[in-house]
Amino acid sequence: MSQQVPIAEGLFTWPSPNPALLGSRCQQCGIATFPAAQSCMACSSQDVVVEELPSRGTLWTWTVQQFMPKSPYHSNESPETFKPYGVGYLELPGGVRVEGRLTESDPEKITIGMEMDVVFDTWRTEDNGDEVISFFFKPVDVNETGA
Repeated sequence: MSQQVPIAEGLFTWPSPNPALLGSRCQQCGIATFPAAQSCMACSSQDVVVEELPSRGTLWTWTVQQFMPKSPYHSNESPETFKPYGVGYLELPGGVRVEGRLTESDPEKITIGMEMDVVFDTWRTEDNGDEVISFFFKPVDVNETGA
């Protein structure tokens, strides 16, 4: 029986009806990190707590990756089926930037500073039928922002 499995343990809450990215925040200096770490990258304190990160942020920067990722990034793509994809950094409230794939790759539809939601979807399907779930950044529908 196939199931949905996270791309890596500890990156986000899973399974969950409302999955969220998991980061860590230093209790000494307040710096947030993704993915969650056992110590602070800024001050080296080990007084950190894991927290769910916000699900909406602004696109800090982005590009379109024109080549297939190398190993170990197994995505079920082949040179024949590969399609370029957007990748960028999303700046989330609370001071953390997260790198990830964008759901949109058309440069005419992506701008730095636009609002994006963190969404979770199938990244690949394993030979046994398991769906590997990952996170992506999706432009916010203008109707949702009131613009």
